[in-house]
Amino acid sequence: MTENTSVEKWVCEYCTYENYPSSLKCTMCRGSKPLLNEDIFRLQDDTSPAEQCLASGPSEIKSDSLENDKNSSCGIGACKVTRSPTVTASNIHEHFSPLRIESLERSTGASAVDQKSLGSKSKWNCQSCTYENWPKATKCVMCGHTATRISPVPSSFKDTHILSPEWDFASAHGAANIEESFLPYKKPSSHRLDDLSDLSPSNTNNAELDRLRRTQCNRKRNPDWNWLNACVGIVQGDANAVETYLSSGGDPTRQLTQMECAYLNRPSAFDVGYTLVHLAIRFHREDMLATILSYIEGSGSGVKRVPSYVAPDLASDIRRHVASTIKQQRKASFPCPFVTELTTFTLPAEIEDLPMIIQEQLFEELLDKDAQQQLEADPPVINWSLEVTAHLGSRLYALWNRSAGDCLLDSLMQATWGVFDRDNILRRALADLLNNGSHVFYPYWKEYEASQARLLHFSLEEGQWEEEWASLVSLASQPGASLEQLHIFALAHILRRPIIVYGVKYVKSYRGEPIGFARFEGVYLPLLWEPSFCVRSPLSLGYTRGHFSALVTIEPYSTNSISNQNPDSTDNSLQVAFLPLMDHQRKLLPVHFVMPSETGREENLLRQWLDVCVTDSGLLVAQQKLYKRPLLVAQMLEEWLNHYRRLAQMSNAPFVRPIPVQDYSSDGDSDDE
Repeated sequence: MTENTSVEKWVCEYCTYENYPSSLKCTMCRGSKPLLNEDIFRLQDDTSPAEQCLASGPSEIKSDSLENDKNSSCGIGACKVTRSPTVTASNIHEHFSPLRIESLERSTGASAVDQKSLGSKSKWNCQSCTYENWPKATKCVMCGHTATRISPVPSSFKDTHILSPEWDFASAHGAANIEESFLPYKKPSSHRLDDLSDLSPSNTNNAELDRLRRTQCNRKRNPDWNWLNACVGIVQGDANAVETYLSSGGDPTRQLTQMECAYLNRPSAFDVGYTLVHLAIRFHREDMLATILSYIEGSGSGVKRVPSYVAPDLASDIRRHVASTIKQQRKASFPCPFVTELTTFTLPAEIEDLPMIIQEQLFEELLDKDAQQQLEADPPVINWSLEVTAHLGSRLYALWNRSAGDCLLDSLMQATWGVFDRDNILRRALADLLNNGSHVFYPYWKEYEASQARLLHFSLEEGQWEEEWASLVSLASQPGASLEQLHIFALAHILRRPIIVYGVKYVKSYRGEPIGFARFEGVYLPLLWEPSFCVRSPLSLGYTRGHFSALVTIEPYSTNSISNQNPDSTDNSLQVAFLPLMDHQRKLLPVHFVMPSETGREENLLRQWLDVCVTDSGLLVAQQKLYKRPLLVAQMLEEWLNHYRRLAQMSNAPFVRPIPVQDYSSDGDSDDE
């Protein structure tokens, strides 16, 4: 059959491509050809009588003829097809696809659907491509996106947790008890989309049943319900809803929109822009927060289970206790807030009593493997001396930390009390110190930075110094803002003890190429205090690419087993860890914020502020004294260890005697004692 090129081509109404007259669909986008009057007549000639009845439309089929031919059949030869009823505005969607309906409307210039049958409903806009679809369309005719309609919330349920995809169905079919179908995580007594057994043909027709089943499948595939259920699950304490959303590939950093907040209808809990992390922090869901953070990129793989997550109530008590130990000193010449109770966090020695497979799981859920690998990679920053790690039992472990901008403050709280600084205790103290003690810190900071600038052969004007200082003070009072070297120096005064930072020398890109010089590595001494007012036992932190981690040890040997101990120490009840003051090349770590007059005397300063000793190989190390754990920290670690002890019991044979669980009483002794 030859193509008649003299006839004018028809233009596709979707992609504007010009097609040949014989083409029934667009060659480019497969869109249907607009049905003109001659196409309708040709369709009647080329199709079967049954199809002609459907294609003829309401204007071609008379109601009186249908009354006479109700039981007649239109067939060719042996084909017996029952004549379909009249195609009207109310049932046109049952016989024609949305594309064919809209093509027919555009070609004839008249609406194929009577607007009266639609009532007060109007077309809905597709959220994906913004195309206006008819109300009965379950999917967008352009992109196929599932229709998402937000039904109005009844006023009688304003205080109810509205979150169930079955609500629209229950309200549309007049459920007897709509409140039960309205609540999430509870099987309603009314109709549900997952239980259509009671929708018999006597109650509804087959088309309605098929529509409900299609709606059920579409809603099960729609991830929005999992997202909203996860938000409500955090408020109600349902961890299964959160795990369902995250395991299905949901974005843990997704934010609530205004429409979603209006649907949830609880302003006291849900705000625009909130993520699952915001909700978990707002409602103190520590266990859920660990799961959410483990799915965020950069926080490491797997679920993290740190002691403060296993015992969130004890962690909250510890933070309140730490806040009570900070004393404000405003009327003195040096208005510096400082802590009155000093402690150092270490991992319990009972970890080594667990089976090896349980120890691997414990370290996987506790440590930051990425930071540990970077700090131990070539050139190594920590654990490079076999004499310190093996002979002196002072191997350092990088604890997992939140990837927010408060990692420095969190790591210091972990290194001292084993919890995160969720209440911004250290940040508030840091902001008070820099605001009230500017007259003390600013001249000292300026002189040190100016001496460093002279080594690089440049200088700044006074206005530039003041602008830089104002920026540093502003960062201290902003939660989530990253901190600089000055803030570590100020925190050493708040904690009244030296801080040793073991950090990489170069910040590398994701390709492993150096992109900048990291200046955080070194020792920070509380030089503005009197040495007698401070503690000589330091804290150790690790710095990788823009992130700080607490470096802690497992309870090491006692001081009476070390040959190179401090001769002035007489308390043998203490335990000691040894922190190198040199790098792997046996060069002394830099001491920050040292005045030009003290340059070259760094080792004397270290001996003045730290308990320094020399190993048999000539390595200069600092002694980190470990006092007895506070009761709250001991209880938190005991609950954390009990979790892995139970895992060890389940991995053993049933006849093995279970390990007794030791609990702490109010006076500090165990119940067995």
